[in-house]
Amino acid sequence: MTDDDPSAVPGEGTLHLSTDEQLRAINNVVRHRILGVLRDGPATITQLAEKLGLAKGSSSYHVRLLERAGLVEVVNTRKVRGVTERYYARTSRGLSLPDPAPGEPDIVMRHGLADLEAAPPGPRTARLQHVRVSEAVFEEFCRRLDALSAELSAAADPGEPAAELMVAFFRPEDHK
Repeated sequence: MTDDDPSAVPGEGTLHLSTDEQLRAINNVVRHRILGVLRDGPATITQLAEKLGLAKGSSSYHVRLLERAGLVEVVNTRKVRGVTERYYARTSRGLSLPDPAPGEPDIVMRHGLADLEAAPPGPRTARLQHVRVSEAVFEEFCRRLDALSAELSAAADPGEPAAELMVAFFRPEDHK
């Protein structure tokens, strides 16, 4: 399960989350949204709070948890009226989470759904479709979805409005 964005400015590569501290840090929609804002580049606690409509104290708390987990880091500081402002950035372009155990929530999909529910009205595509297909068709469709996602990433333009893609194609428990 991956949250890759090759067009992102911070960090390099993909960070594979495995520790309890990392998994707890990512298992929160506010921290997910902070990481989303930081895809566009470094930001201060104040900037994050303003962008996400949070209190500065709340923003600071969540950033500290992300920093302790190694998901964000201070990349710059500057003095403003005697106070040191810290600019935080992601430590990697992408995050890779272990697949959830059977019956456990899928963190990436839950955060994506929360973002979809919070999105303003407007053009979007959301669909749930049930089909029965052979293993060959399933594997080919997975390959094509991966290629389409890579094509979308290649078309990314930091000057344009943000868009999110959330895809899950899987074989559910078969209820015959």
